[in-house]
Amino acid sequence: MARRAPRHAEAERNDQALLEAAERVLALDGAHASVAAIAARAGVGIASLYRRYRSKEELFQRLCALSLDQWIQAAEHGLRHDDPWEGLAHYISACVEFSGGSLGPLAGTIAVTDEMAAKFTRSDELMRDLVARAHAAGALRSDATVTDVSLLIEQLGKSPLIEQLDRQGRTDLIDAARDARKRTIAIALDGLRSDHSRLPGTAPSLALLADRREHASTDSTTPDT
Repeated sequence: MARRAPRHAEAERNDQALLEAAERVLALDGAHASVAAIAARAGVGIASLYRRYRSKEELFQRLCALSLDQWIQAAEHGLRHDDPWEGLAHYISACVEFSGGSLGPLAGTIAVTDEMAAKFTRSDELMRDLVARAHAAGALRSDATVTDVSLLIEQLGKSPLIEQLDRQGRTDLIDAARDARKRTIAIALDGLRSDHSRLPGTAPSLALLADRREHASTDSTTPDT
């Protein structure tokens, strides 16, 4: 057992590196991100990736499940806040900070597993609770919907400036760019408060996001490079 432990630890490190790399490459390249780019960013061989995941789709499914865990944890934390507005603000900020919008491009491109479906349901329930609580307290503008909040997180979760600097390898500017994004998040959150004029257009329905999760069945076991 002692001899197997180091190999197990290395496999865990490689898996974590693959998941982090997949998230970053996905943010940069969208659903067309290649396994070659993911493996290269993770510093592992493609063979190592396929030993852990049978396909790119399986890797992305795992990434989605873990991301949904973060959404759920952020919502549960938000609901523990005594102040409904602070709870909602925490939830939105936390989801944006862990790149809650970077997985948006995957919607409709991968099959939704039973695990993902259950977590989607739980995440949606908690977000509705957060929004309803903020509405009831009069803190959230009356015309802001759950879907508005979801779309806001998705839009703010993708940062063109940070992505550009990432591509350029400008690590010296990343911290400043992240600070700038925090200001943008604060500005957006202020727009959700109840003392603002009504939002334009028709409120988006829940179906706008739910329908895009539908996926045409494909053979997901064939390696995709």
